[in-house]
Amino acid sequence: MKQSYYIFSSGELKRRNDSITLIDEELVKKDIPVERIKDLHVFGNVTYNSKLFDFVSQQGILIHMYNYYGFYSGTFYPKEKYISGKLLVKQVEAYIDYSKRLGLAQEFIDSASYNILRNLKYYQNRGKELKNYIADIEELRKQIFETKTIEELMGVEGNIRKIYYDSWKVIINQEIDFDKRVKRPPDNMMNSLISFLNTVVYTKTLSQIYQTQLNPTISYLHEPSERRFSLALDVSEIFKPLIVDRTIFSLLNKNVITEDDFEQELNFLKLKDSSRKKVLQELENSLSRTIMHRSIKRKVSYEHLIKLELYKLIRYFIEDETYNGFKIWW
Repeated sequence: MKQSYYIFSSGELKRRNDSITLIDEELVKKDIPVERIKDLHVFGNVTYNSKLFDFVSQQGILIHMYNYYGFYSGTFYPKEKYISGKLLVKQVEAYIDYSKRLGLAQEFIDSASYNILRNLKYYQNRGKELKNYIADIEELRKQIFETKTIEELMGVEGNIRKIYYDSWKVIINQEIDFDKRVKRPPDNMMNSLISFLNTVVYTKTLSQIYQTQLNPTISYLHEPSERRFSLALDVSEIFKPLIVDRTIFSLLNKNVITEDDFEQELNFLKLKDSSRKKVLQELENSLSRTIMHRSIKRKVSYEHLIKLELYKLIRYFIEDETYNGFKIWW
């Protein structure tokens, strides 16, 4: 069974027969059979060579790279295996037609905010006092399909997230310093956790996009950019409440992660390497969790739900099938 591999050691990453080998700074060799690799996430100071990139390209393996601070640096994105000129044209047409672009963006935010509400209602049913937060977000959600521009929509989304993040002081059992969302750089443990996990789920979504014919640079909620795969930003928005936020709640409410797991840098808090491993293990547990899918009538993992969402987008572009974003039903 294929899985994601996280590399923290420094050293050299190279091809060795049908394996990828890390030779670390102490000259210890660690082999990973290629048939077991879904994608690679590299956090250590690793060197590569052209033979490795040629090999992983043939195998369709993405390498996601992070710097010393755990911030996303970039992705080695192999030559696409699945290409469809027709789908590319349809993706572009949906972007150029502003009403279609706005409609897709609204669906993304409607789904994301619905999943936020599901989280709040889950904890409300377990004794947390969240009624006011739920009511305020329900009112804001009424504005989503009334917006006329992407900018206006993003404003509604920002207001929803502000209220949602305010509620975390009630949901999380630890004392937390979390007055507002700060991204660059994250200034406390909450912002550091959110930024780190959002980044990893973005790369997970990008890996799923690679397995389809979708072009990852054409997006609808986020403005397409020369330096990012912005469709992954769009789609990951839907799944953050289910995967990222629930992972954070579990980590903190079980005291798996506390302030002791961070170290102070110049102007932000950084997760220690040992703590990063704990966070990633919990994330993998979340991604591998299964649910009986009500449409296809079989169990699927949370990670596979992302791929199913991409297939829904493809049917929208190619078959003009109505797109309804993923909403938690359990």
